Amino acid sequence: MVIEIGQIIHDFAIIMIVAAVMSLISYKLKQPMVIGYIIAGMIIGPFAFNFIFNVEVLNLLAEIGIVLLLLVVGMEFPLEKLRKIGRKAFIIAVSEALGTFVGGYIVAQYALNFSFFDSLFLALAISVTSSVLVMRVLEELNVIREESSLLILGVCVIEDIVIISMLAILQSVGSSGHLSMMEIGISVGSVLAFISGTIIIGSKIVPRIVNFIGRLNKPDLLIITILGIVFALSYIAYEIGISIATGAFFAGVLIAGSKV
Repeated sequence: MVIEIGQIIHDFAIIMIVAAVMSLISYKLKQPMVIGYIIAGMIIGPFAFNFIFNVEVLNLLAEIGIVLLLLVVGMEFPLEKLRKIGRKAFIIAVSEALGTFVGGYIVAQYALNFSFFDSLFLALAISVTSSVLVMRVLEELNVIREESSLLILGVCVIEDIVIISMLAILQSVGSSGHLSMMEIGISVGSVLAFISGTIIIGSKIVPRIVNFIGRLNKPDLLIITILGIVFALSYIAYEIGISIATGAFFAGVLIAGSKV
């Protein structure tokens, strides 16, 4: 399918105009502007008025936007700070994710009379907390750099990792009809290997690269280098079967360890 540049420009124009109007309304109503963005997406999306010609292209650009946004989140968490809040965030995230999952499953299974697999996937869906939305709300409240906000963001990121692992397990169960311990081990092991490798190996390489480029006093070269690191880690995460947002987050963590 040939995609015309005029259609892309049209789509961007519609998105920006509707988003601007809805965010202005949210601001006037003293609500977080992210609510306006969500409503704008609902209005222009394919399930409402369908103003957009190329939904696939815009979904791709949205994924790139998430990568860049999670880079910013990760840069708020240098390794020292991540170690400081890591244990608390892990306990809270696991407790919240599993508690919500169990509660959602019980409601879906016994109150809504869903099937076993439908109940599992519904429970998983409501267990997810959007790191992007949380970050936007904290930014608008001007509390993004407070310790409690960093803990909240840490919980969201760890929760995303837990949910991704659970999703891989459920997909395995849904496709094969039985619980395979080998596939569970591979899914969880892949996540742990990626995180461990990124922190152990990446922390020794990435900050040095960024520091070296930074000393050249070439801002454009520094930006290109940082983007290269971010998309490289996101691609590795994607190939392993992990969310690209996770790769972008840990790229931000590594870059935050530099002196630039």
